[in-house]
Amino acid sequence: MATSLKNLSDYSKDTLPSAADFKIGIVVSEWNDSITNNLLAGAKQALADNNVPESNILLRYVPGAFELPLAAQWMLDETDVDGVIAIGVVIQGETKHFDFVCQGTTDGLMKVMLEYNSPVSFCVLTDNNIQQSIDRSGGKHGNKGIECAIACIKMIALKKSFEK
Repeated sequence: MATSLKNLSDYSKDTLPSAADFKIGIVVSEWNDSITNNLLAGAKQALADNNVPESNILLRYVPGAFELPLAAQWMLDETDVDGVIAIGVVIQGETKHFDFVCQGTTDGLMKVMLEYNSPVSFCVLTDNNIQQSIDRSGGKHGNKGIECAIACIKMIALKKSFEK
């Protein structure tokens, strides 16, 4: 596994741009909320640690991961956020439903990012079992929410670098 030898929470704050003026949206799936709440806590902590004021974070909830692309699109359409963090988790079950939800969510978020020319950070765990999700949402592999918040900050800064 890609994360088996990596702690998702590790990053160097010294290499990050100032994020004090960034406005960041977060859309969070309510499905598997014991996991998504941990990912959200990690993302919010990383944003706070990098000087994003709480007033510059817009939070919305959706029923499941499949709804994340539409919520990200609405957030980019209806607000002035610089980027969006999409948080969800899909855990393998006994049917092909897992494959369809994972593919639809992934394709949808990529489409929104490219059509809106704005960062959409992919914080969607697609795990084989609940233990893998626990390990990646504050467990032994750290917290993917932190990693995705940092990725969002970096991508917003990169986009702004082209605007100068």
